[in-house]
Formats: sequence, C-alpha cells, structure tokens
Amino acid sequence: MKCRSNTARPRACAAIVVLLASAGIVGFLGSCGGNSSTNMTGSTMGTVNVTLSDPPSCMPPNGQFTHVYITVRSVQANIDANANDGSSGWQELAPQLASAPMQIDLFSKPQTTCVLAQLGSASLPVGKYQQIRLLLVSNSPAASDAVPGNNACAGNGYNCVILGDGTIHELQLSSEANTGLKIPPGQVVGGPIDVTAGQSVDLNIDFNACASIVHEGNGKFRLKPTLTAGQVGANNTGIGGQVVDSVTKQPISGSVQVAIEQQDSTGVDRIVMQAATDSNGNFRFCPLPTGSFDIVIVGIGPANLPYNATAVLNIPNGTNLGTIPLVGETGATAPAVLQGVVTATNGTSPATIDVSLSALQTIPSGNSSTLQITIPLQTIPATNLTPEVDSTETISVSGNTNCPATGAPANASCATYTLVVPASNPSVGLFSASGFTYSTPAGGNVPFTVDAQAAQPSSGGVADCRPSEKMTSSNAIGQPLYVLPATTSNVAEIDFTGCM
Repeated sequence: MKCRSNTARPRACAAIVVLLASAGIVGFLGSCGGNSSTNMTGSTMGTVNVTLSDPPSCMPPNGQFTHVYITVRSVQANIDANANDGSSGWQELAPQLASAPMQIDLFSKPQTTCVLAQLGSASLPVGKYQQIRLLLVSNSPAASDAVPGNNACAGNGYNCVILGDGTIHELQLSSEANTGLKIPPGQVVGGPIDVTAGQSVDLNIDFNACASIVHEGNGKFRLKPTLTAGQVGANNTGIGGQVVDSVTKQPISGSVQVAIEQQDSTGVDRIVMQAATDSNGNFRFCPLPTGSFDIVIVGIGPANLPYNATAVLNIPNGTNLGTIPLVGETGATAPAVLQGVVTATNGTSPATIDVSLSALQTIPSGNSSTLQITIPLQTIPATNLTPEVDSTETISVSGNTNCPATGAPANASCATYTLVVPASNPSVGLFSASGFTYSTPAGGNVPFTVDAQAAQPSSGGVADCRPSEKMTSSNAIGQPLYVLPATTSNVAEIDFTGCM
C-alpha cells in the first residue's frame, strides 16, 4: 500500500510509543517492554515514559515516500474522555521537549528492537488517562518558539515529506500544530493508561504515517493524523512470524503487507499497525499492549501475481507465529481494483471533507460466527504494458471536477478513489496453543464492502457529516460488489450529507 492520503508502513516494530515514546521514553527498556519496577514519586504520583514507533509500508518500491519528518514539541494526556482543546487537566508527558523539540523521521530505523524514538518521561497524578495528544512545531514558528538545531526539511517548514525523486515538500498542519494530534479513547488500545502511585508506566504511540498524509489536487501534502497508543509491559514482546510462498516455502519476491488488527466498538476488525515484511519475509510488531490480536496478510509476487489474503485470529501478545504460507491466486495475472466516487454536501452547498477508505471482507471466526476484517491495501507495480496502480486510502473531497456526469447530488464536492485488493476470499487460521491450520479459501464469488469515514479537514480527525461513516456492499448498478482478478469493479457512489 502506498502512503497516501490518497494513505500505510518495511519496518518490524510497529507502534508509535505514545509519542512520548516517539521521542524516546526515558527509562524505556530496549527489549520493547516497560519498566515495571517501582519509581517512588509520592503517594499520589506515578511516572509515565513515552516512546514512538512507526513501521512504514509505503516506502519505495511500495510507495512514493522515502522520509516523513514531524517535529514534536509536547505530548499530553487527560483523564477526561470528553476533554477538548481548551479543557483543563491536560498533563505534560515529555517536558523535555518544550526547550528541545524533537524532529523525527517516521521512516528511520528504530533506535532499539522496537522503538523508533524515546520522547521523554514525567511524573503525573494517579488516574486513568483516556486521551493523548501530540503537539507539533509550527511550520512558521514565532521567533521566540523553540525549534530543533538541525532541520531536515531545509526551508520547507519543520514538518515535511521527501519523495522518491529527492524533492522536499512541506507537510501542512493548519490548526493541528496548536490544538494537537488527537488520540481519543477509541484509539487507546487496551483501554485507559493506568497511572498508579509510585509506579512507572510505559506508553507507546503508533504513528501510521502512510495513512496520515493527504496528497491534495494542488500537489501539496497535508497531515491527517492516524494514531493509536497503548500501555506496554516488560513481558509484551510483540507478535512476529515469517511469510512464505505456500508452494516454494521461500520468501515472496515482491510486496507483502501485514496488518495487526482489533475489533472496534461496532465489531469490525480495524488496522492498529501495518508493516511490510523484510527481504526474508519476516515481520514483528512491538511493543504491543496486553491482549490478543488478529493479523491479516496480503501479497503481490513476481509478474504481479496476487496472493490470497490470509488471516490468523486470536493471537496473544508475545507469540511467534513461525512460518505463514500465502497461496497464489490460481490463473490470476494481477489483483483486483475497486474504484468509486465520494461526494459531500452541506444542505444545498458543496462541502469539503477528508475521507478514509477501507476494504472489508467477511470471514468465519469459529463457533459458526463471522467477522469483518480490514484488508491491507496494495500497489500494483508498473509493467512494460501497464502503469502503476496505487491505492488511495485517504482522499480530500473538494471541488466538482471529479463529479460523474450523472448521479451525483446537485452542488456536491466529489473525489474518486482506488483500492487494490486480492481477488479471492481469505484463508483463515484460528490460533491455539497446540498450533493452527489454515482453511482453504472459499470458492465462488468474492464479495467486498467499502467503508468510508468522513472528517473535518485539518481538524486532527474530528468526525464530520451525518452520519460520519458509510458502508456499501453494492456496485455502481446496485448489484453485489464482487471482484475479479486484473479487473476494475465500480463501487456504488458514497454520498455524505450534512457536512460542515
């Protein structure tokens, strides 16, 4: 998958250690685990260490970005789940950043086995912290503002992207530099961060850089943050394995994407972290909060051979899955492509929104139940006869130049999207201590659901429109949305109304 806003991550450790970790938590253990020993700070205080990590999957050849730089000046937490930008109670987690902001390349190699950067540590009042936010240095700071001594953005602000051709582009922030990049309760994996008296807690933030960049029609790049956070412990060594071709038993020469997922409040498996395997087919996600996770793997091999998606369910943290075989799609010459249009209106006027898109499939999950999983999006490499096809996971819906000739609401803003997906039903394995086997992918039709979530541009991900999420399982002529190899399927138009 490409890192586009139009949205994803080869790195094995996939979690932005609660941005405090992004800069590097003081005292964070190099083993990916936290320091659980006592750190006496008083009967009403505890210590929080913050680290950050990101396993980018949209680096060349899987995407266009070679570097993504952000400059962090503060990491804060609040006990109140409903706290807004101006609420009291925001506690500073990395006071060291105030005088020495940290510029972090989200695509750099981790400082340790898991951690990209250690952001800092602080003593906090005891409590269950529901929200986290990261504040960045403005691209046009005041003369009195602290800035890093060395700026990799070279005159293009203090937050930027560097493309495969070496060009540097400012990463626009709008209000997010001042109000913070939000990690609301629903994106704090495993529940609130529990700070107890005299104890030390390690907080990890995962920054999905690839899904956080919107490439706008004017050629500029804008940050639409996709963040998760979670409390990690000394024994949470992560989840890893090796992906191989089911026939050759060798690593796949091509692109393999691995996503680690958990169910949201609606029961849909959402991507928590995503990474590309290394040249030997290996992957590892760490640090991770306590609990169980699902993984979903997709791949494209030589000559654009697509592989069936493979899901492994109910994996406890600390598990090495060993060898995971992917099955090539028989007779396929390329993956499938989903293509559609999103519109936005506010009454009788056009609206401008950001939309995050996902491709969902339904799988058996044991005991006659089913589960909707999110399929990691991919890029079809160019050949001598065909151009590259990129997934556009995050889009900006603005203007009317992309509206279809018929069917779009009057006075709507419109944007098109493309999602590259496997043209087969997934293979599924249920994890157990005694081992697991994979089901044969179901034959016949291959149904998909496209999920779209609307947000206010430059708001840090604040939901927009009524409703703010829409799903469709239909194609453009109202029939079930099925896909075929090397074929584009047109998705039913998704119309958002009541937008800001």
